[in-house]
Amino acid sequence: MSDWLQVSAVVPPDSADAAECALIDAGALSVTFMDAGDSPVLEPAAGTTPLWPRLVVTGLFAPSADALDVLARLAGALPAAQWRLAPLADREWEREWLKDFRPMRFGTRLWVAPRTLDAPEGSVVVRLEPGLAFGTGTHPTTALCLEWLEGLPLDGATVLDYGCGSGILAIAAARLGATRVIAVDNDPQALQATERNAASNDVTEIVTACTPAQLDTTMRGARADVLVANILAGPLAELAPRFAQLVRGGGRMALSGILLGQEAPVGAACAPWFALDAPVAREDWVRLQGIRKECPAT
Repeated sequence: MSDWLQVSAVVPPDSADAAECALIDAGALSVTFMDAGDSPVLEPAAGTTPLWPRLVVTGLFAPSADALDVLARLAGALPAAQWRLAPLADREWEREWLKDFRPMRFGTRLWVAPRTLDAPEGSVVVRLEPGLAFGTGTHPTTALCLEWLEGLPLDGATVLDYGCGSGILAIAAARLGATRVIAVDNDPQALQATERNAASNDVTEIVTACTPAQLDTTMRGARADVLVANILAGPLAELAPRFAQLVRGGGRMALSGILLGQEAPVGAACAPWFALDAPVAREDWVRLQGIRKECPAT
């Protein structure tokens, strides 16, 4: 297999659009932006697309691309940028993530593993290939949710995974004994990944994937015994009244994707409907969990 060609430069944010256009005009098949320093953008405001103070813009070109011609065109379009070339070896990209993905245990019996690797006998195993959707269990927010689910009595439960990503939480709930799991996401790729992973784990008859707009029809008037949502603090706070509608009295809820310092406003948004326990933190992330109050307010 021939090497692909990567061409990159460090540019300020006000040159990002010009750099992207220059790369595309030069024949780039894709353009990506990365932080050139250490300034993470963890939760941008709605409707905004913030960039870092200094960023690396990289164009990917086909193996047949003429490197000298590409450089000449970029230099003419954006002469201030210092463009660098690097080969990128072709490989089976959809399986690259497997190299560093090893079986992980959550709680005492729940394991997440790729299909090609084994986990101890007698365990509850989720076999996962996330594809383009978020969620492998390696991120602290996902781990916090998996550990919480593993500690619940889920036999016979109806579980709602709001913001399902790869479907890892929904599938874990099904493997842990839930008899009905509804996985919700706005992203079509997330719904596809969830359905594919559900089939790989033989829980297709238990897990149903749908969009938020389809949720009421899918629920058919029922309420969940358990709701887990691993999103971000802002959407979680906004969704608190909706979560109250979806969870039965006495049902359980866990929220993650919350940065340290954001737990108070999210908790305050949930407080009218949910009795919350003390937050659980891991690294820079927090999980909130609690029980739906027995009250008529929704």
